[in-house]
Amino acid sequence: MMRLLAILLSLLIFYSCSEESTGLKFKDQGRDVPQFKSETAYKYVEEQLDFGPRVPGSEAHRDAVEYFREHFQETAGQRSVFIQQFEQEIYNKNLPFYNILASFGTENSDRIVLAAHWDSRPRADRDSTDSENPILGADDGASGVAVLMELANIFAEHDLPVGVDIILFDGEDYGEEGDLANYFIGSRYWSQNPPVPGYNPRFGILLDMVGGEGAVFPKEGHSLGFAPKLVDEIWTIASEKGHDSLFLDERGGRVADDHVIVEQYTGIPMINIIHHRVNESGTIDFPHYWHTHRDNIEIIDQNVMQAVGDVLLELIYNRIPTE
Repeated sequence: MMRLLAILLSLLIFYSCSEESTGLKFKDQGRDVPQFKSETAYKYVEEQLDFGPRVPGSEAHRDAVEYFREHFQETAGQRSVFIQQFEQEIYNKNLPFYNILASFGTENSDRIVLAAHWDSRPRADRDSTDSENPILGADDGASGVAVLMELANIFAEHDLPVGVDIILFDGEDYGEEGDLANYFIGSRYWSQNPPVPGYNPRFGILLDMVGGEGAVFPKEGHSLGFAPKLVDEIWTIASEKGHDSLFLDERGGRVADDHVIVEQYTGIPMINIIHHRVNESGTIDFPHYWHTHRDNIEIIDQNVMQAVGDVLLELIYNRIPTE
């Protein structure tokens, strides 16, 4: 482990980060942009669900770690993948957690981070029946991971203009409703125990529920505070690509999620692309299948993942100016 950390330390040269100093002045760079394959991302959702609910402490959880390790070692290389393992007692259970980290374009000192959570919920709080059993989490977890897995395939085949670090956070969805202290376990641990001290990329993008039917992505409230220029650029790209009915040009709710934890503890300006709406009373509505057993493969819309992948690839390959 120490040898791997030393390698990662030598690979990741850190970039001082604030919205003024990061060079968040996006512009079409005239570069070629690779194609995202949503059919491959859809397959990755299916494969994650084949393990069953990926709840910390379960066999499915352990098997999924090896699945992710293998995928990222094949795409990023064995020396650029690190599994951050830790244990934490929650609700009188001592549970294992695993954050999966993979680095691409390691020759680049200028870096960004992409993230999603890979665990699924241990209970179906919002279901009227069978509420005590874990859910598959096809959208709430697996869809964001699947998009990042397909991006990893592309990063392995097409040289990046900036370095990209992918992080899959564990334990995002473990807490009982209202108990935010036991949500975001992996991102909190990573932020407080960075594998590479001082890691400071230009910005981060969190994907959460980015593959479900009827998805809409308004501009999440915390994100507008952390990195408004980045939010505006992503939503501009989406509009240019004809996805403005998906990426809504309106202010969304302030969603508690991993990006808030990361910004709080590290100062990295991270934004969140997440399916939600603000209702007439001003509170947040999540999709109808959220935290229920209906969050299965049937609600996954390949077109939504295609749009998200297209937008991210345009941003990464063609909109970020390099030094």
